[in-house]
Amino acid sequence: MTSSPGLPMEAPTQKPRGRLERLGIPRPLAWGFLGVLIFMIGDGVESGYLSPYLMERGVSKDWVALIFTAYGITASIAAWLSGALSELWGPRRVMWAGLGIWALFHVVFLVVAVPSGSPVILMLSYALRGFGYPLFAFGFLVWVASATPQSRLGSAAGWFWFAFTGGLPTLGSLVASGLIPQIGAYWTLWFALGLVTAGGFIALLGVRERTGFHRLAPPGERPLVTLLGSVTILWRRPRVGLGALVRVINTAPQFGYLVFLPIFFTETIGFSLEQWLRLLTVMFAVNIVFNLIFGILGDKLGWRRTIAWFGGLGCAVTTLLLYYVPTASQNYGLALLVAGLYGATLAGYVPLSALMPSLVPRHKGQAMSALNLGAGASVFTGPAIVGIFLGTLGVVGVMWIFAGLYVASAVMTLFLRLPGEQETPGGSAEERAGQPGAQVDSPLAPSPSP
Repeated sequence: MTSSPGLPMEAPTQKPRGRLERLGIPRPLAWGFLGVLIFMIGDGVESGYLSPYLMERGVSKDWVALIFTAYGITASIAAWLSGALSELWGPRRVMWAGLGIWALFHVVFLVVAVPSGSPVILMLSYALRGFGYPLFAFGFLVWVASATPQSRLGSAAGWFWFAFTGGLPTLGSLVASGLIPQIGAYWTLWFALGLVTAGGFIALLGVRERTGFHRLAPPGERPLVTLLGSVTILWRRPRVGLGALVRVINTAPQFGYLVFLPIFFTETIGFSLEQWLRLLTVMFAVNIVFNLIFGILGDKLGWRRTIAWFGGLGCAVTTLLLYYVPTASQNYGLALLVAGLYGATLAGYVPLSALMPSLVPRHKGQAMSALNLGAGASVFTGPAIVGIFLGTLGVVGVMWIFAGLYVASAVMTLFLRLPGEQETPGGSAEERAGQPGAQVDSPLAPSPSP
């Protein structure tokens, strides 16, 4: 990496990095990553069996759908609030709120709602619990974005998503599969409460880094201005709005696939349901590993390059492969291969969690709110595209629409330049941030116009 003009020829002596730092984990935040992993394992315990469990207890299929829809809405709202409230209260208090909400309404769900069998009480308690995990997990992500040196922020984001997706649904479902035959479905939900509580305390008592203890908004900024700013930043800082749109495209096809690919692979291609489920497992197991790989790679190659080439263009290619390879071959081994490739390229968007808060260093919490808003919107956008176009264009048409959206996201990513970034032989701004003399962002740094 070349030096930028005007910088000192020799770097100041730096303290040798320990093993955690060499792995990309900020040492002051290390207990937080472990806490998030354990918390999300507890949150994910129910993911594979709660729906059939409720139906076994007499809740109708329509009510189960409403219960999960309400949960999705509250979780999306909380994902947005995690950044806005971190600006007001500080990430640590937001995480405490998330832990408290999760534990309280999970107890209500188990003690009152499940025994009563009332669909209304089940929906209210479960929906209110939906505010819990995004406040805790994404509150910590805001803390990571605010406290990690910019030159290692991509690696730290990769470790966050490694912990998040490793718990929900992967290890959570594995825990459930081992416990349910031993203690039953109901008591397994109580065990989940223990995991969530343990993970919460590990993170909140183990992390002593001081940035997360304080509000992130500039001194003197009024609370209403801060809250409104987490929405208005979408057009006040057009690059942030563009980044949120990239985040929508990131996982919209993923949620859309769950609507029609099970039928496509079982009825059109001829795989069994068990083969489809194993294919899905491989897709997201590979994704977990590559969340970490692309987080680290993003710090070395540049965040924009990683998102655009491996995320946007990579997903465009693997989306088409996911349709054409099984259609042409009906070979299960090749289908597993392309499913794994899609899961890997989907992780190419991980550096977006580092890039977004760096676009507006003075309002990192607001930028993370916009990012999380995009994540929530993708839950509805993908299935909506399927509902509109599947009947007229068929599976192949929908896959080409998703591939086109991924290409569009790659192009949009190229416009997400950091404040003051210049195209020089020295590399991108995120690469230059690790050089001696490079400007270091802080939550209170001036925020130049994009």
